[in-house]
Amino acid sequence: MTVTLEEPRTGGPVVGGAGGRRVPSWAVRAASLAGALTAWHLLTAGDVRLWVRFDRFPGPLEVAREFGRQAQNGQFYADIAQSLVRILSGFGLAAVFGVALGIAIARSRWAGDLLQPLIEVVRPIPAIALVPVAILLFPQNEQGIVFITFVAAFFPILVSTRHAVRALPTVWEEAVRTLGGGRVRVITQVVLPGVLPGVFGGLSVGMGVSWICVISAEMISGDFGVGYRTWQAYTIVDYPGVLVGMITIGLLGWLTSGAVEVAGRRATHWLPGARRRRPFRSTERRRR
Repeated sequence: MTVTLEEPRTGGPVVGGAGGRRVPSWAVRAASLAGALTAWHLLTAGDVRLWVRFDRFPGPLEVAREFGRQAQNGQFYADIAQSLVRILSGFGLAAVFGVALGIAIARSRWAGDLLQPLIEVVRPIPAIALVPVAILLFPQNEQGIVFITFVAAFFPILVSTRHAVRALPTVWEEAVRTLGGGRVRVITQVVLPGVLPGVFGGLSVGMGVSWICVISAEMISGDFGVGYRTWQAYTIVDYPGVLVGMITIGLLGWLTSGAVEVAGRRATHWLPGARRRRPFRSTERRRR
């Protein structure tokens, strides 16, 4: 008898032990969301007051009605578009400069000595704390909000890129140089492909931080956008409107972060282990 390893079909969690059937992943995720909504409804409908107070908290039905009302208003979509433009502008600039400077600092001693001290001094400062600086530097609020978004995403991308470059095996570069490759070929054929996993890790983190800071900046100095509209709802004690804004922010952040992760998987599909590997199972076959 011989034992061979074969790849099974993928699926969700196993129900009923090793011999049970698999539950689809989408069903588990849907059940998770349904459970959270049910708990939210029960807590608010029962006016529960434990460590936190749900007697004043809007329920899911109120929020759904408010969401439907706002979805019929063109201003809702204009605010979403405005926030997306700010995010994409600041994040795009941060991606370009963060990757370029991260590679330069990791590869060049002169660039590291020149830029590293300044970066390490500025990096611990929260991006949202730069709102007064943005107001002083830029004549328009729009430019200041994009600047805040840029700063928020820039440092995670730069640091991830720098560490990814320094973690590259030196044997890769030595092999290219042995074959006659110069600095340009090393950068294009070794450094850039090799740092892609680290770069996309920084991009994913930078996207999340960008949403935090752009919403905060819109609340402080914005005239339009999801953050501005959410804060405006709070000032008029429209709590269902506040939750609609929060849910909208969460959905936008999830979609944009998901887009970055999908782009990362496509860009690094050639790496070992990039494709989802399925667990092996053993099967017995008799020799004839």
